[in-house]
Amino acid sequence: MTNNIISINNLTKSFKSVDVLKGIDLTVEKGTMLALLGPNGAGKTTTIRILSTLLTPDSGSVLINGFDIVKDADSVRSSIGLTGQYAAVDELLTGRENLIMMGQLYHLSKTDARKRAEELLVEFDLVDAADRIAKTYSGGMRRRLDLALSLIAAPPILFLDEPTTGLDPRSRITIWEIIKKLMAKGTTILLTTQYLDEADKLADKIAVLDHGKIIAQGTANELKAMVGKERLEVTIDKDSDFAKAKNAISGDSKETDEDERKISITTEGTVADLKRVLDAMATAGVEVETFSLHKPTLDDVFLTLTGHATEATDAT
Repeated sequence: MTNNIISINNLTKSFKSVDVLKGIDLTVEKGTMLALLGPNGAGKTTTIRILSTLLTPDSGSVLINGFDIVKDADSVRSSIGLTGQYAAVDELLTGRENLIMMGQLYHLSKTDARKRAEELLVEFDLVDAADRIAKTYSGGMRRRLDLALSLIAAPPILFLDEPTTGLDPRSRITIWEIIKKLMAKGTTILLTTQYLDEADKLADKIAVLDHGKIIAQGTANELKAMVGKERLEVTIDKDSDFAKAKNAISGDSKETDEDERKISITTEGTVADLKRVLDAMATAGVEVETFSLHKPTLDDVFLTLTGHATEATDAT
């Protein structure tokens, strides 16, 4: 028995002559989050649309909550919630009316739909705006309402397709806090995003999708370890001391920049490594201007694996 609530095996999808998905394999354990990273055109949204039964795969198999997405699509739909890249709210209805309407579409009674709407308005901090029409909402408020709509039937699985795209930093952090609360309640989440910090902060595991293939997957720390160790960088105070400093510092992959008076080496990131370098400088009579420890980031991982940064990084 496995604890995988989502199982994807050799999934493929083409549009005319374009192969969008080229046989991807993924699993998501119950109650965890998998973040699917990739540039525009990598196949992230196509994957979400297939998993949510909006598209039919060309080949391969997908089980969600034990149900086959092709053979038992209705049971799959009853197990999932979906929030897309753009808020899917009716702008001419109020926040409360949007939620009640969605509840009735999920076959809740009118009483239960109203009760559930009130619960979600409180949970997503929309009570004060509940009776305003949605077109007056800010981008962050629309996104919160859209996320609330996807949870009207309290599904065990939630697909978030770039949920914070276009939001300001404060609204992004608000959405992150909401997502964390959902995870704490046991909701299983599949997140697609171009924001690497989002995946780093939220996801239990990360998969990198590029040109329709999964090219790496693991925890954030496991992926960062693929890039290399941490680097300790020291800036020497005086030009005249640089030569002495180079001779005094030993370590793997030593890099030097005489113009900037900087020396860096790979380390394990321990206090002992730092003390060893500073002691060597003191013994050599070299004054240190600054020192810093640089850890690999998911940006480094993405750049190493794909040869380019994400569009979100470029835009930033």
